[in-house]
Amino acid sequence: MKSTAKKLNFVIEEEVRKELEVLVPPGQRSRVVNQALRKELERIRKTQTLERLHHLRREGRQFSSQEIISTLSKERLSH
Repeated sequence: MKSTAKKLNFVIEEEVRKELEVLVPPGQRSRVVNQALRKELERIRKTQTLERLHHLRREGRQFSSQEIISTLSKERLSH
């Protein structure tokens, strides 16, 4: 996968900014922020997928373990 970078403009809480500056050297901050965002986006993606599965189950749809694994795998690969 080809990685491209784009500069974004957003606000970080002062407390988070200070801790980032203290703990992470200047040349590594973008990498650390990218890793943190990747982890959070993955958590959100998993949560949304599980919510969709739970919604379908409430509607009476039954899933085999293989169907659940397949759905989660597809979600992971599509992002």
